[in-house]
Amino acid sequence: MVDPNFPVPPPPDLAGAGSSRVARVATTVALMLMIIGGFNWALVGLFNMDFVAALFGPMTVATRTVYVAVGVAALYGLTLLPRLGQGSL
Repeated sequence: MVDPNFPVPPPPDLAGAGSSRVARVATTVALMLMIIGGFNWALVGLFNMDFVAALFGPMTVATRTVYVAVGVAALYGLTLLPRLGQGSL
């Protein structure tokens, strides 16, 4: 049973409490890139189709840039995991 006098916590701030606008934008961009990467891997696994390579060409500079950006976003995503347990994510 929920105590009606217990304060309800505010909605989570993805970039952390009191974060700057730059941190919020970086977190949003990183999450979007991780979603794009996950979508691309789902297409590779399900249909053997690499959407990024189909869009930019196989292993072009643009394709490799997207792959690196997704990888860097995933590394940044690892820094968000500890905040998940603290309730600030």
